[in-house]
Amino acid sequence: MPKLDESLLLDLPPFSLLERSQIREILNRAVSKRYEEGTAIFREGHDADRFYLLLDGYLRVVRSTPGGDQVIVLHISPGQLFGIAPALRRDTYPATSIAAAESIALSWPVSLWPEFVANYPGFATESYKTLGERLGQIQETLTEMATQAVEKRVACALLRMVNQSGRKSDAGIEIAFPVTRQNISEMTGTTLHTVSRLLSAWQKDGVVSSTRKHIVVTDPHRLVVLSGLQS
Repeated sequence: MPKLDESLLLDLPPFSLLERSQIREILNRAVSKRYEEGTAIFREGHDADRFYLLLDGYLRVVRSTPGGDQVIVLHISPGQLFGIAPALRRDTYPATSIAAAESIALSWPVSLWPEFVANYPGFATESYKTLGERLGQIQETLTEMATQAVEKRVACALLRMVNQSGRKSDAGIEIAFPVTRQNISEMTGTTLHTVSRLLSAWQKDGVVSSTRKHIVVTDPHRLVVLSGLQS
């Protein structure tokens, strides 16, 4: 594996207070691995033996319900830590992490976590901040699923993905990673049929453009209105 450059981590919040020499130490102890789209990096309930940093790509975080359904509770963007079970004082992973697109991640043995927290300024603060934000996002998603009408849930799910990964295109704002209608049904606790019906109607109305694994929001303002975030 080619030697990774310190500049990879310099501007990322968990490492932004560190000297280049400290970042070099961290990189020397990391393993870099590429994951194909659809690959599980780790699975819910399995022993948490490593923690990770996403360098490139996007991840879906999936949890199982008591009834056995799969719910996508959030997405993870490049530059973020994930699989940080030690921050939750857990020795197993609380969810499954799946590559939503071809992805590259660094990882370290979980035995190094206490050393990173103790020796690297800002690492612990940013890790727990990330954790708090994610727990908030998960709670928001679960609350939407329990209380909101299906149309609003689907609109909110699309907006979250746009806010996280959206990039401008000639047609509007496209979601940067592959996303299927089945994925959206798992994000919103609704059926594939309902998601397909809504997306088809919104496409006809000029709100979105949806093809296989690819969604472009063509009228962001109208999608915000549909989400109920703005009347």
